[in-house]
Amino acid sequence: MFRTLYLSVFVLGLGLISSRASDLAQVPANSSGETYVLVHGAWGGGWAWKDVQRLLEAKGHTVYRPTLTGHGERSHLASSEIDLSLHVQDVVNLLEWERLEDVVLVGHSYGGMVVTGAADRVPGRIKRLVYLDALVPEDGESLNSAFGRDSEDSSGPGQIEDGFSIPPWVPADAEAPHDVPHSIRCFSEPLSLENEARLQLATTYVYLVDPGLSLEQDTFYPFYRRAVSYGWPVVVKEGWDHNPQWSHPRELVELLVMGGSD
Repeated sequence: MFRTLYLSVFVLGLGLISSRASDLAQVPANSSGETYVLVHGAWGGGWAWKDVQRLLEAKGHTVYRPTLTGHGERSHLASSEIDLSLHVQDVVNLLEWERLEDVVLVGHSYGGMVVTGAADRVPGRIKRLVYLDALVPEDGESLNSAFGRDSEDSSGPGQIEDGFSIPPWVPADAEAPHDVPHSIRCFSEPLSLENEARLQLATTYVYLVDPGLSLEQDTFYPFYRRAVSYGWPVVVKEGWDHNPQWSHPRELVELLVMGGSD
């Protein structure tokens, strides 16, 4: 008797789950606005986008702010073996496991390397790309070579220790959240791009010029010029710093919502 009752409840439960799954399948993933995936830069983490997420969601949008392996709340996974390919896979997995479609994929700084790789892998899931003061790599380029450094050069801000670039602006006793050491393999690994469908995606470049600098003096000027040469819409914000997610979150959200138009 108890066995029969148990089986009946179990079968009923399966039916309810199946019905619920069917109902959910008919509901758009985001029926009120855009879906944004915000990819942070070197040393950072998804935590840096918390205010931007709050502001976008207040406007009815859906937001994901993944943390790349070895960073932020995933810093316990840090390893000098982490490379650019793994970070690309982090973003691809998010898009696939969450079944995201028509995504506005935003890459900040080093995140430009990551979103380019992800767009090459799964362009069909992406509606629009936004490079936010970011690298714009071409096939076969690493971060180092895109900046004109030797492919094995790990120079840059901070000290190199045990295969990591140590951010000098973070005190040793800093409380979370804060930037963390970044595996230098991410900077030396070249990006392999094979899918021409990536080139058909709507793409915008947002160029942020640090206060006191001219356009030509700013670090990301070569990628601004590259975006112009591609014919992408380009927005220039002079007097903004490199991290508008903290310094200009409301203005940044307006830019993203407007599609990158000035």
